[in-house]
Amino acid sequence: MIKTFNGMTPRVASTAFVSEVACVVGDVEIGDNSSVWPGAVVRGDFARIRIGRNSQIEDKCVVHGADAVTIGDNVHVGHGAVIHCSRIGNHVLVGMKATLLDGVEIGDRCVIAANSVVSPGTRVSDDSFVAGVPAKVKGRTTATQLALVEEGVEGYVAMGSLCRRQGL
Repeated sequence: MIKTFNGMTPRVASTAFVSEVACVVGDVEIGDNSSVWPGAVVRGDFARIRIGRNSQIEDKCVVHGADAVTIGDNVHVGHGAVIHCSRIGNHVLVGMKATLLDGVEIGDRCVIAANSVVSPGTRVSDDSFVAGVPAKVKGRTTATQLALVEEGVEGYVAMGSLCRRQGL
């Protein structure tokens, strides 16, 4: 469902896919070939949310913030993640059930491991692999990790396009 809130209507690219059982509300912009999957909530009521091109918000994710949230291009947010941060760069994987708290900024080409909790105000440099509770940088992203990020993005862009064409 895509709903206007307080005079702000989500802007969804014609090539994007939003599941009819996702909830996208308010000051939200979703870029070309991006997707929002069943049970996900993207709530732009307190502040604006921008999701770039070729990015996926998988099932049961929550994207919300007291301040603006920007999600870059080619970002894959895994099932059940909570995105309450300021910024996620480009070519990033946020693992399943990871939590990114207020003021967090994630650089480009990063991988945030499943179930990680990134503490408020944390700044993660480009090319970082992050894991744990609380999350810490464990090293640099590898070529294999980055290839998996791109494969996931490509697969979900294709699946989102298929779902959109089939009217799901």
